[in-house]
Amino acid sequence: MSEIVKLSNAIISQKDHVVLSDVNISISTGEMVYLIGKTGTGKSSLLRTLYADLDLTEGEASIAGYDLKKLKKKDIPFLRRKLGIVFQDFQLLTDRNVEDNLRFVMRATGWKDKKKIKAKADEVLNLVSLGTKGFKMPFELSGGEQQRVAIARALINDPEVILADEPTGNLDPEISEDIIKLLYEISKNDRAVIIATHDYQFFTKYPSRILRCENGKIIEQTNPPGVSPTLSVTPSVDQ
Repeated sequence: MSEIVKLSNAIISQKDHVVLSDVNISISTGEMVYLIGKTGTGKSSLLRTLYADLDLTEGEASIAGYDLKKLKKKDIPFLRRKLGIVFQDFQLLTDRNVEDNLRFVMRATGWKDKKKIKAKADEVLNLVSLGTKGFKMPFELSGGEQQRVAIARALINDPEVILADEPTGNLDPEISEDIIKLLYEISKNDRAVIIATHDYQFFTKYPSRILRCENGKIIEQTNPPGVSPTLSVTPSVDQ
């Protein structure tokens, strides 16, 4: 495994408000990480910084070979082709079917060959067990199926890192397990997966590192929530 995400003494901010400080994280390929914490503690802000929706205020950060401190606006689309981003609310285009949702992303990211587009759409839909539902409209799918389409879309460009922001937030527990299991399996194919979540019920079944956003810091938690937690702050340099 090789290091694919690294933050050193990073400060995560929204406008002039510091959300997280002294952030020191290293994540490797093939690793899944749960990012937990109460609403407003910085989970989404960290993910937004990683996909360059928020500027890095101070410190160092790199992801998928890109230095976020030096990243130019013109390079952001190329960074995002190396990332798969999954949102809580699916963000599917409601006026077109599943395959056309995938085709839209492919064309927007430079795909031109119709045969290759078709083959890739079939490949990622099969990976998320929706190989027979490419013709369906989003409203014809369950919430879990819509999130699977969103994950298929995130896999289109063979990303090195998957960033999932509350991917089970709108789903029932049984469907939520399917999504966590799918992301867990994706991480085993040499991809790093970071899941911001409030859904702790599957931490024991799909064990992975746990990072907690708390009091403006990121804390490494060595046990699942509710299981005799042992907390240790990741090493940092005083600002």
